[in-house]
Amino acid sequence: MFASYLIGLREGLEATLVVSVLVAFLVKSDRKDRLPQVWTGAGAAVALSVGFGALLTFTAANLGHTGQELFDAITSLLAVVFVTWMIFWMRRAARALSGELRGKLSDALEMGSAAVIVMAFLAVAREGLETAILFFASVQGATTSAEPLIGISLGLLTSVLIGWGLYRSAVKINLTKFFTWTGLLLILVAAGIFKYGVHDLQEANILPGLSSYAFDISSAIPADSWYGMLLSGMLNITPQPSIAEVIAWACYVVPTLFFFLRSSRVKPTPSPASSAA
Repeated sequence: MFASYLIGLREGLEATLVVSVLVAFLVKSDRKDRLPQVWTGAGAAVALSVGFGALLTFTAANLGHTGQELFDAITSLLAVVFVTWMIFWMRRAARALSGELRGKLSDALEMGSAAVIVMAFLAVAREGLETAILFFASVQGATTSAEPLIGISLGLLTSVLIGWGLYRSAVKINLTKFFTWTGLLLILVAAGIFKYGVHDLQEANILPGLSSYAFDISSAIPADSWYGMLLSGMLNITPQPSIAEVIAWACYVVPTLFFFLRSSRVKPTPSPASSAA
């Protein structure tokens, strides 16, 4: 449930920030007449994302065992690619996001209503499609309860409340620190998704070693215990992983954490103008 909440919060906040920046720009520019176009584009993007999530679920449910395992593996690996790109992109772009969006919206306003709708749609659709595929991939190893859906719904609701507070200037948060800490947590979530993708490839007989276990701690962490289900649902940590799963988890976590933490310590290079000053 926590993993789903984190995905909903992180992706939802990005989308909410996009919409709040666009709305604030239009209000301050005395262009409130363009607000319906922004909401139309954002609403269409949300509808597309929900439809995409339903399509993923429908496709997986109508495949045979091997086909379903292969489909789950592909979506898991794609989710890892998306979340890794998103983590590093937001790490760099958090400070410049507002100005970039304002510039794009200014160009769209000059082109007409359709351009504003398309611009808002594209800005929100990217986050929505990422959310759909990340959510689908993250719940593959979880239980069939409603907890993942509740988690992502609470995350999205929290992101909307934070976005509204930022828009009204009632909430002040350091977005760079926020995306740093959530990025660290999402790296662990992505590692679990990558591990489960490898497990699905083994289930589909694409990779060998399904029965070659790295360790077995099921006696200490029973899979049906509350803490076992918590670790499985949050980070896809299972008490009896295969050797390939453990290697995949470590091969993702170690370099990704290294480059993520390294990038947080790198100071921006001063511009020539500031150096001359």
